[in-house]
Amino acid sequence: MEQKYKIDTLENRAFLENIRENLLQFGHAFPAPDGSSYYLGDDGTPWKERNRETWITSRMAHVYSLGCMLNHEGSEMLVDQALKGLTGVLHDDENSGWYAGITAEGSYLPTKQCYAHAFVILAASSAMLAGRTGAKALLDEALSTYDQFFWDDTLGLAVDTWDTTFTNLDTYRGINANMHTVEAFLAVADATGNDTYRERAGRIIAHIIDWATANDDRIPEHFTKDWEPDLDCNIDKPDDPFKPYGATPGHGIEWARLICQWACSYKTEGEQSYYIDIAKRLYNRAIKDAWNTDGAPGIVYTTDWKGNAIVHDRMHWTLAEAINTSAVLYRITKNDTYANDYQIFMQYLDETVLDHKHGSWYHQLDEKNEVMTTVWPGKSDLYHALQATLIPYHDVSLSIATALHKEHNHIR
Repeated sequence: MEQKYKIDTLENRAFLENIRENLLQFGHAFPAPDGSSYYLGDDGTPWKERNRETWITSRMAHVYSLGCMLNHEGSEMLVDQALKGLTGVLHDDENSGWYAGITAEGSYLPTKQCYAHAFVILAASSAMLAGRTGAKALLDEALSTYDQFFWDDTLGLAVDTWDTTFTNLDTYRGINANMHTVEAFLAVADATGNDTYRERAGRIIAHIIDWATANDDRIPEHFTKDWEPDLDCNIDKPDDPFKPYGATPGHGIEWARLICQWACSYKTEGEQSYYIDIAKRLYNRAIKDAWNTDGAPGIVYTTDWKGNAIVHDRMHWTLAEAINTSAVLYRITKNDTYANDYQIFMQYLDETVLDHKHGSWYHQLDEKNEVMTTVWPGKSDLYHALQATLIPYHDVSLSIATALHKEHNHIR
């Protein structure tokens, strides 16, 4: 296997650096004139007929905040454009919070989403570390709004979706939004030193551990309003991009990394081993269920509760998280199994998922690794892919923006 696929080689570092620069260059055309983010097409050309969504705008603000700390030319202007959207057209001045997005015609998408608000928090914390004007005020407002409407301090979990006026709360409860809440809370704790948010992340993680343990290390995604697992949710629409039926192995992999980050940042060395063992279980279960399960490389999108593949499509974000988590587990355990996994994922990225002609990563492939467009046409944003070029070589206990901020300030 080529040296460029092996962790801790100069060749692998150079490989990731080249991918990173390509990604950052690919996304330059994302800002609409009002600051919201266009959905990017196959070659990075904005698809202006599509909705401009808050979660994508927030992700791009986060990405180019990282770009600022990586000294990528033009990043400051791009972050500021995204912040313009988050403080302007995407913000609901009447009811507070952030619209889900806006249509090409300029009307607002209904509902207030926990998922989107978690990404506003992530974007604001990263932009603050990048020194962008207005980012601290945006973070303060985002946290205040989140605390008021989404965080259930009694349970230690986040609710999912309100109507636009924050009057009626949907009965659906979901884990995806809670996962990105953990990411956002850890980022805030790292950026501000406020460990209240690290404690909250731990409360969510405790629930995840209980639910995963009760389901053979496969994490339920969907719940009733009373937080009872709804294991048959969307059984008739299994490839839903946000609420697919069954277990989502990519999320099991992502949770494993977040649990490692939280434990390494918050627990004593003696306490960490319990959580690291759980993270290994979640990762190993997901890889066993989903990697190369149908005779071709790639991580299937979903499985049933016995581990049988349901949706065989390969989403680019699952590979990004597999790269991250295999690297993190190798850093923590020094077990070569994870280094070997990392090599395999790197080779698959290079040979199959990287678009060497148009740039970025193919976002959806079928079970034969042919490009598909049914769930994720085009290349919506850069968030997962860019982080996969950074997390493998940074402190496992830190959010990536804080890790880069410390590195950037030391170099300068």
